[in-house]
Amino acid sequence: MLCRLFGLALISALLAGAASAQSWTPVQNVPNIGAGAIALLTDGRVLVHDESGNPGTYGNWWTLTPDINGNYATGTWTQVATMPGNYGPMFFASAMLADGRYIVEGGQYNLGAPAWTTKGAIYDPVANTWTSVSPPSGWASIGNTPSSVLANGTYFLSSCCDVPPSAALLDASTLTWTSTGTGKFDIYNNEDLTLLPGGDLIDVDTYGGVDQPNGKNWETYSPSTGAWTVQGSTPVQLWDSCGDTHLIGPAVLMANGTLFQAGANGCGAGHTAVYSVSSATWTAGPDFPDNLDIAGGPAALEINGNVLMMTSPGVGGAPGAEFFEWNGSSLNPVSNPPNAPNDDSYQGHLLMLPNGQILFTDLSSNVELFTSTGNEYSGWNPTVLLINATLRRGSTVRLNGFKFNGASQNNAYGFNFQDASNYPLVRFTNSAGQVYYARTHDHSTMAVGYTGPSYTQVDIPNNIPSGVYTMQVVVNGIASQNYHIGLE
Repeated sequence: MLCRLFGLALISALLAGAASAQSWTPVQNVPNIGAGAIALLTDGRVLVHDESGNPGTYGNWWTLTPDINGNYATGTWTQVATMPGNYGPMFFASAMLADGRYIVEGGQYNLGAPAWTTKGAIYDPVANTWTSVSPPSGWASIGNTPSSVLANGTYFLSSCCDVPPSAALLDASTLTWTSTGTGKFDIYNNEDLTLLPGGDLIDVDTYGGVDQPNGKNWETYSPSTGAWTVQGSTPVQLWDSCGDTHLIGPAVLMANGTLFQAGANGCGAGHTAVYSVSSATWTAGPDFPDNLDIAGGPAALEINGNVLMMTSPGVGGAPGAEFFEWNGSSLNPVSNPPNAPNDDSYQGHLLMLPNGQILFTDLSSNVELFTSTGNEYSGWNPTVLLINATLRRGSTVRLNGFKFNGASQNNAYGFNFQDASNYPLVRFTNSAGQVYYARTHDHSTMAVGYTGPSYTQVDIPNNIPSGVYTMQVVVNGIASQNYHIGLE
């Protein structure tokens, strides 16, 4: 206990110095909900799931719309369509699809009861409707499981617990599934799937369904072959085997071409490791201090290039969250949001917003915005090829350019939910500082680290006043230069 108290005192002292460098801002007028899973819609709104603990609310979703100046702290909350009546999940697979719709699959709980359900639904933000999605044929469970949108825009879904391991690809136009993922080492339970430059998925195994007390296996999935390949061993064990939870922390691809993988270890300190994309090799990172780890929890790439993450003591330990940054060489404590003393890392969610702030939810009505400091990471500002500098309100235009999908999926949790934001948003700002977002959809690619030509379809809203604007394309909080546009 003395060591624990000393460690907390040391972290508190470090936080006192860090507090001036970053800041947390409360979001106002939050309804009486337990704000949980979050996703960035392509029109600038944030979709927020109510996870307050009342079984009757798990089908409820809200949107947070920034105010007229683009400020999310003083934005507007609106309840949107409720999910199909027999479906209200918690801890599920999720993604923004390339066509601009949002998909939810499975759930460890359904309507408040343990389920490992195979139900699913897609939200259409234009029609404000949910459509049920049937599971892949023969699946016994989806549950809380990792998923990802591949570089070609196809949605990859795994089953948490089916033996042998099951995965499938979704045809979003027909809502039909095709099996994939042969050769998987273990089941997908509690694992991360992270999209790499070049299009492969990387996964550090948690040895689900494998009778082995420890292990360091990692593997990659190739979309071209539909197969997994075991690649070797990580330098340290990153999943928890001591408490038989098989949990692991989030993995975030950074703009510098490395992937930071946070670990969980019920037997002691939480390990970390760093993967180099160019050399396909791992090196051990620093351990979290004072028995902290991320046994399920969020992380996000900041616009300064650092990774923000939420830790807590042990695996399923007592609350007492602590936030850290990984800057590529060291772990540094940062200031905590107000609810941190009451939180376990699994309760947290982090999402990069187009204004460069990171939204934080923790299953309560205390929603916060994190503002980082330091220079914006370079090399990933989108560029636009403009054919016409005058656009018509109410029209749909194809916007061509480069780096429309950023360096990274940016936000990570792994299992329990996914909220990648590697897709372009389009922002118009007038001379009075008023901000409007145009909905994007049907992106030509979802590839990270891609510098070739790309495009997206842009719906110019009818409610934007005519006039002269500056237009920016924004990906993961990184904006293009200003382009002068007339709207008529």
